[in-house]
Amino acid sequence: MDGMVKGRRIDWGGVFLYTFLTVFGLLMLAPLVYMASTALKPVSELFLFPPRFFVVNPTLINFRDLLLITGTSFVPFSRYIFNSIVVTAGIVVLGVFISAMAAYPLAKHDMPFRKTIFSMIVTALMFSPMVLQIPQYLLVSKIGLMNSYFALILPYLAAPVGMFLMTQFLRQIPDALLEAARIDGASEWRLFFTIVMPMLKPAIATFALFSFIQAWNDPYPAMVYTTHEDMKSLPLAIQTISGGAGVIARVGTFGAASFLMIIPTLIVFVITQRMVLQTMAHSGLKE
Repeated sequence: MDGMVKGRRIDWGGVFLYTFLTVFGLLMLAPLVYMASTALKPVSELFLFPPRFFVVNPTLINFRDLLLITGTSFVPFSRYIFNSIVVTAGIVVLGVFISAMAAYPLAKHDMPFRKTIFSMIVTALMFSPMVLQIPQYLLVSKIGLMNSYFALILPYLAAPVGMFLMTQFLRQIPDALLEAARIDGASEWRLFFTIVMPMLKPAIATFALFSFIQAWNDPYPAMVYTTHEDMKSLPLAIQTISGGAGVIARVGTFGAASFLMIIPTLIVFVITQRMVLQTMAHSGLKE
């Protein structure tokens, strides 16, 4: 035993790698820590020079001002939060369901033009979303959906990224498993909900993460599809807080709003990050 202990060698390459990754991870975490520190700083610490990284006398006054004062509008700040929650939840839940339903026949049914449709989905990934902004606005305006939650949700439900990820992941599921269920008398809807959806959990988690980040942080829909203040979203409200008159007095409030906005993204990432790598391992192009 003593000989084995004495003969054991230290893996200096592994030690260096873990040390480097730890330092690099702390550097990436620094902006988030500074954001939280800024949100808790009183006015007396916000404009010190040189600035302090950590707060000395933490206070919740910035959060109080954020929830009680809306800057130039008469809409409570909680209304912006509610709008963002409703819109983001609608985009994520409906987007996942629609993408899964579209991916199932593309991956597991011998439907006509299957390869052509999938090639169109891959091609759609190459186009910038800005290309669709004018057609989407004209369509939403013509059918009378302006100033509604439908206008903020519907244009973002057809997601090529979700269809691509789920189609590629579904191709890894053995066809024999589905055929056995069909022989036992299971309908296609039962197959979809009891076999396909549970096995799609890693792809669903990955797409839900991407979709949540985009929907939660995008001010464009509320900026374009709404004209009523009570339909605005949280990202657009933060832009209002960070600009205009009194911007210096709003530094602490802006820090509190930014911190509140990043918290849901972190929570969703922590919940789904274990499944993201599993999905990426199965997302390569495969016929």
